[in-house]
Amino acid sequence: MSEYATEGLGESLDSSFGDSLEDPSSLWPDLPELDDEEEAASYGWVWPAMTPAERRTKMRELAEWVEWLRRTFELHNNIPQCWYRHPPVREHLTALYAAWVRSYCQPTPGRDLAEAEWISTLHGFLPHLQVASCANGTHHDPPPRPAPRPEAEEAFEDYLTTSDFGTADGTHPAEAEALRQAAGF
Repeated sequence: MSEYATEGLGESLDSSFGDSLEDPSSLWPDLPELDDEEEAASYGWVWPAMTPAERRTKMRELAEWVEWLRRTFELHNNIPQCWYRHPPVREHLTALYAAWVRSYCQPTPGRDLAEAEWISTLHGFLPHLQVASCANGTHHDPPPRPAPRPEAEEAFEDYLTTSDFGTADGTHPAEAEALRQAAGF
């Protein structure tokens, strides 16, 4: 869910989901007890699921890679020095790093163009790595989010219960092809 998806849905949505809007890890089911090494491997790069010590360690690792990325691909004008202070940029760079590790350090048989695909993905991500307000090298916090509109939750629920989106029977746009594939043709 994007940071804008629940914007303005009101306090009752917040109360319905408890702390999950601020802490999405609270939505996750309880997992079996794991030792520290197993736990670190199981969560990968999900920042809210990390312990503070693990978060700091992985952020240092990511920061080192981001500096390498900025130098190697000459992205000093694309990725602000304060990238770590901007959660959307941090998440995009985390995804790029995880994909880079899989492409360059853990090659998958049959993916002969994995590295080229990663570079293509990097170029696709570039607009999402820029923070115009920080382009001059000075960090600026994003503007505050607008206050939730009291009527937004009711409008959302009304939309779900009365619109075609929420009430129409499900149909697949390529149903015939999906049925052929399911039948093995």
